Amino acid sequence: MKRVRLDRWAAQTQAPRNPRIHLQRCAVQQESGERRETQRQRQPAGQGPLQQQQWQPVRRHVASRRKASTSTSTSPPPPADSPPEAPGARDSAARQPRNSPSPARALQSAKLAALHARLALPAKLPLQTLARCLVDASADPRPGFNNTPFAVLGHDLLGYYTTEHLLCHYPRLPMPVLFAAQYGYAGPATLAALRAEWGVDVVAAPGEEVDAGLLQLKRAVAGNSMVEGEARQVKDLPLARRLGSGRRNDEQNYRRGMSSRIVFDDQFGDLQSGFPPPDSSPYPGAAISTPADSAPEPSAQLASFPSPAETDPTTVETASATFIRALTGALYLHAGSARTKAFHAAHILSRQLPLHTLFAFTHPTRDLSRLCLRENFEPPVARLVSETGRLSRTPVFVVGVFSGDEKLGEGAGSSLNEARVRAAAAALRGWYLYSPPSAEVVLPSEVEGSGSGLGGKRWKAQMVDRGEIVT
Repeated sequence: MKRVRLDRWAAQTQAPRNPRIHLQRCAVQQESGERRETQRQRQPAGQGPLQQQQWQPVRRHVASRRKASTSTSTSPPPPADSPPEAPGARDSAARQPRNSPSPARALQSAKLAALHARLALPAKLPLQTLARCLVDASADPRPGFNNTPFAVLGHDLLGYYTTEHLLCHYPRLPMPVLFAAQYGYAGPATLAALRAEWGVDVVAAPGEEVDAGLLQLKRAVAGNSMVEGEARQVKDLPLARRLGSGRRNDEQNYRRGMSSRIVFDDQFGDLQSGFPPPDSSPYPGAAISTPADSAPEPSAQLASFPSPAETDPTTVETASATFIRALTGALYLHAGSARTKAFHAAHILSRQLPLHTLFAFTHPTRDLSRLCLRENFEPPVARLVSETGRLSRTPVFVVGVFSGDEKLGEGAGSSLNEARVRAAAAALRGWYLYSPPSAEVVLPSEVEGSGSGLGGKRWKAQMVDRGEIVT
């Protein structure tokens, strides 16, 4: 029997699993040994043994795949007289703790992919942007990571598309009814119901570890605290009185006429809220111009974003409305106006809204008389059309309002006066709900691109009414 020394057991008794790997290892060891020998020969003669042990291997000059940024390589050096940069100024925002999922986790979320497919969103809208639309400012206050920039654009787009649809299809709508119709189509309550219909769940508490397909927000704690100096609760106060509405007086009914609501209030005719003080920056970290002689220090120009613990909580309804608006704005930026209008028509204008229930007349008979006088019609006359059970406990009278030979409206009631008032109200609703033929309606947004040959419609003058009756 052949005897084998102990120091050769690993080399002779156990063959490598892959001979190629064994040969590559031997070549690498031989090359490294030759490199060490060459390095020892290049060492000076007077170098000590300690310095000889601290030799460094010769680095191979191999072209790396990672390329330097163009802006970094071509940026000029700072001038000599420039003030020194504050320590940690560049990555001050990066040090802020995250309270929302990372954008890289959006590609791993099954909920997000299902929502993208359920809404039939175009492939131009990436999942990372859809995940950002689900992050409310109460969860992550940084504008570059939440949906606030998208929501500002989406809020204007929803109001624009809804208003042009209502004004072009119903040009005689009074302003109160127009405000109510806009709220019914694109108000916060409607958008919150739309979020629930889409199957988007709300997270219990925001964090970096939650799924990216959930709506991230910091919930407002319900409370019944009393207002200081008043006998009512905080939740009963108008929202604008607590946050500022941009008016000189934040009282709910302080000189709030229809003209004032059009100029100062939002697209629903309600008091706006959340206005910052006049001397504050538009958002944390915004650059503010100052005179050259009184320029502040670089460290003073950096405004740190509030931490997630310092942000104001919000309600689920408000966060849901912000998500729908942000998705509309992101879709407009990524896919264009055509896909945004199709999305608006499929999810907003497709909802049923009975406009005739939004009218509330105080004096319909007087309003109808003023309308006939303005339009040069004959004065309205109420006539009894039919009746039944005049001497019974439940009589029914049907009264019609006529202007000459034309019947303007008809109403039924348990008395002649009630039927006359209802007939006048029906005549006013028929006047205000007039809609031109669909072939004559051309929306302003449909004309976009017609001059440049992009397939837009040709503009046709739309009907402009003289306005509602003011009595």
